Amino acid sequence: MTTKITLDNISTTTLSTLDSPKITSLAYSGATTSASAAGGETLTITGSGFVAGATVYVDATSCATTFVNSTTLTFTTPAKAGGLYHLYVYNTDGSFALKPGAIIYTMYPTTFVEYLVVAGGGGAGWSNGGGGGAGGYRTASGFAVSNTAITVTVGAGGAGVGTDTRASNGTNSVFGSITASAGGAGGGAQTAVGTGSNGGSGGGGGNDYPRQTQTGGGTGNSGNYTPAEGTNGGSNFGGGGGAATAGANGSTNGTGGAGKYNSISGSNVAYAGGGGGCTESATDPVLGGVGGGGNGQKRNSTAATSGTINTGGGGGGGANSPSGSGGSGIVIIRYANTYLEASNTTGSPNVIYAGGNIIYRFWQSGTITFS
Repeated sequence: MTTKITLDNISTTTLSTLDSPKITSLAYSGATTSASAAGGETLTITGSGFVAGATVYVDATSCATTFVNSTTLTFTTPAKAGGLYHLYVYNTDGSFALKPGAIIYTMYPTTFVEYLVVAGGGGAGWSNGGGGGAGGYRTASGFAVSNTAITVTVGAGGAGVGTDTRASNGTNSVFGSITASAGGAGGGAQTAVGTGSNGGSGGGGGNDYPRQTQTGGGTGNSGNYTPAEGTNGGSNFGGGGGAATAGANGSTNGTGGAGKYNSISGSNVAYAGGGGGCTESATDPVLGGVGGGGNGQKRNSTAATSGTINTGGGGGGGANSPSGSGGSGIVIIRYANTYLEASNTTGSPNVIYAGGNIIYRFWQSGTITFS
């Protein structure tokens, strides 16, 4: 049986007399004077007596090691909490070197983050109204941040209506250079414009009831992004578009388009569902899309509902009572907890520590700084 000798089973003094190879110095990456707690850096050990196949350990953690020559090794650092750690080199013949407390780990500000930006959902149309389109949905990782304050704007939901007037689009959400487009309003009937509005996702079209004129849904992905931030609304008191699927036409069932699930917050949550359109005869209520879409109204029955706050859901269409408003948007930022917390925030974001990450959820507008 082979026993690995460490400070847990033999003293530093004894080790210093036993070791054959020697560690003379450690060179950190670039101009830094410590290793990042995030790990993944290439460091260089200088000494003597190293052999091909030697392995570097940081305390009890083995590292990917490259043998350069008998006096030089490079290795990739593992992730560690901030502090001092012992450095070992183990040769294949069982000989080893130890330098106690030789490597310093420091937590640095993050330079890249993952984000989810969802805009405010559109308000729905009234009187044969189409559902409101979901707010634009944008997410990606690897977004570069610096030590300057980054603006965070959380878009509001568009207002529904209770008279023959035009419903309102939502408003955009913003994280630095990333903008998610407001959800489009649902169309109405009579003197109001019946066509659904364009937006992050398009609003559902209304039905010009006195003239029996069907109107089309609005177009989604108004920011012209790849991947698309949303889909189209359905026609003829149709559902508003969602992040994942388009709103259904009223002649089908008028349901709102489905949103998308995302686990950036530490839980798998659906966002950006389209609002359901209204109906004369279909099931009561006409369901909004998963992801906070409001339900549409069946005439002379259950009232329409609004999109859920901080999901970007579209409002539900009204038949002969007020239509639903769009739900407000949200901005979520996530990165590994081996980096420092943000140095400053405004807007009172909710901070979560989950799954090895630091997560900032903005339910209202503010700023965030990493320095």
